[in-house]
Amino acid sequence: MVLQARNKHREAAPKPPQPPRASQSPLRGAPDAGAGEPGPERAPRSPGRKGAAGRKGPRAEPAAPSAGGGLGGRLVAGLRGALGLRRAGRGRTWTTLLLAAFAAVLHWSHITHLFENDRHFSHLSTLEREMAFRTEMVILASWYRIYTKIMDLIGLQTKICWTVTRGEGLSPIESCEGLGDPACFYVAVIFILNGLMMALFFIYGTYLSGSRLGGLVTVLCFFFNHGECTRVMWTPPLRESFSYPFLVLQMLLVTHILRATKLYRGSLIALCISNVFFMLPWQFAQFVLLTQISSLFAVYVVGYIDICKLRKIIYIHMISLALCFVLMFGNSMLLTSYYASSLVIIWGILEMKPRFLKINVSELSLWVIQGCFWLFGTVVLKYLTSKIFGIADDAHIGNLLTSKFFSYKDFDTLLYTCAAEFDFMEKETPLRYTKTLLLPVVLVVFIAIVKKIISDMWGVLTKQQTHIRKHQFDHGELVYHALQLLAYTVLGILIMRLKLFLTPHMCVMASLICSRQLFGWLFCKVHPGAVVFAILAAMSIQGSANLQTQWNIVGEFSNLPQEELIEWIKYSTKPDAVFAGAMPTMASVKLSALRPVVNHPHYEDAGLRARTKIVYSMYSRKAAEEVKRELIKLQVNYYILEESWCIRRSKPGCSMPEIWDVEDPANAGKPPLCNLLVKDSKPHFATVFQNSVYKVLEVIEE
Repeated sequence: MVLQARNKHREAAPKPPQPPRASQSPLRGAPDAGAGEPGPERAPRSPGRKGAAGRKGPRAEPAAPSAGGGLGGRLVAGLRGALGLRRAGRGRTWTTLLLAAFAAVLHWSHITHLFENDRHFSHLSTLEREMAFRTEMVILASWYRIYTKIMDLIGLQTKICWTVTRGEGLSPIESCEGLGDPACFYVAVIFILNGLMMALFFIYGTYLSGSRLGGLVTVLCFFFNHGECTRVMWTPPLRESFSYPFLVLQMLLVTHILRATKLYRGSLIALCISNVFFMLPWQFAQFVLLTQISSLFAVYVVGYIDICKLRKIIYIHMISLALCFVLMFGNSMLLTSYYASSLVIIWGILEMKPRFLKINVSELSLWVIQGCFWLFGTVVLKYLTSKIFGIADDAHIGNLLTSKFFSYKDFDTLLYTCAAEFDFMEKETPLRYTKTLLLPVVLVVFIAIVKKIISDMWGVLTKQQTHIRKHQFDHGELVYHALQLLAYTVLGILIMRLKLFLTPHMCVMASLICSRQLFGWLFCKVHPGAVVFAILAAMSIQGSANLQTQWNIVGEFSNLPQEELIEWIKYSTKPDAVFAGAMPTMASVKLSALRPVVNHPHYEDAGLRARTKIVYSMYSRKAAEEVKRELIKLQVNYYILEESWCIRRSKPGCSMPEIWDVEDPANAGKPPLCNLLVKDSKPHFATVFQNSVYKVLEVIEE
């Protein structure tokens, strides 16, 4: 069989057209079919009538009525044609869209209700709204404020008032003064985006499973596990809240491209656009897309998608990466990322396919060779490009992953791993998944997919199925989703914050419990609706309790010490006074007081990490004179000292002095500088403001 496959490749020559086989082996990828030819997973279409030119071809699908359904119907038909979607009954399409819209409104209402209950946001002043945001959320809002000021200067600012949220018996919020209020703007945009995301989840589950029941399962699983799926209701303007809805759209498009027998330009363009919008706001996007192309490459290696299809997907990823590089003002970290290196290596492997076919080894050995070539090639190319261009912006990510497997520690790594969201997944998470039955359902689906994969692979490796492939398993998208689930599981276990990807994908995978392709044997005996509603009823026991717990959270934002600090800075310091301090506090100073800061929470820049390390030396055991000298080099005028940062620790070894003991062992055992300055800031600093939380030290220049 192996020799036959190689001889076919060597003797490839123009031959009279032959009718394609009903199915093909998942051996070494599919033939290099053109975009319009049937892939290895599809049986060929029956020949149709002769066309206008007398050629034989597939029967053309009847065109949709030009005026039927009005403008909305024509728009849907046009979108379906551009993306290459299958025709469905008009009533079925509109029903799916209406249900998706209902899911969107329901999710929007849910998260706005939770956010209002937690913060009482509608009754806060503008300053309090800004202070309600923390860390990177504030930086995004501050950039928007700068943008609106520029728009005001050139006369292009548009004032729009909207209702951000409604409290009980409240009228629309009139104190949100249009787009000029960054807090209101970001909350509104994020909640709208995440409402639309839920519509995409319904469509995604419906499309993947082939049933609207699958969409229902996906949406309800998301609601029942809401506190694992997202943090948007507590911290709306995180970068992940902007990016993730576009990832849902992107994965839906990838699923469609894998399933389609013909690639349409509209699908590829839509994939490129969704890639760009996913990557632009969030630094972790490149790692997610790395897992995606890795999964797709594995699917190709074992033969579930053809080389032409994967090559076009790789080209789209390359184009979107280049666009992001330009739109991010030449962010060189993108070009030296593992994602970019992996794209290049996979492209090289695809181009070298003829040479791989000439290697006289078994199928399993060929799979291993290609996998090792991709793995080592990606690592080596990433290392070389980083060295050549002198880029170290993402070095901390590699160190963070190294610390997960080995005892490696440094200052930057400890700042991450000491935060709960960057620690390993907590042990309670699988238990919570089990209580809502999400984990058991996903395991059933995953085992069903793996069982079919093993059956196919065993037939190939034992040469029992040379030219026959099981007809009931002819979609590479299921293999891709199974591999993507494994990748997200690894990410979620290593870094708790990345459960953001795992839990929603589990909800999508749960929709496959409705798939006749996987469970047709069961649905021949039991109506699928009965199975689905029995599962949902069992899920709702714990799921409804989870929702009720969230609805019962009632709070009100208040941070008087920080409000006093911001007001003092506004009225007692010069507009060009430079501040340094803890990253979350610096973000608030930048947004609300509009003062220059030397460090802020966007920790992906190597230069920013170096400045933050100097600023945080205030919490080390170094001498005050040494710390002051370094602050003067950064042109710092005021340092905001927080005593809590000197004494708090999330776990052993995670207080700031302990972190500095790892970085600066020569000074270990000395009293922390922050403790000394809390008692007496002289002679190197002067206390100019103090309250119960903050102490502002003026840097005395010699």
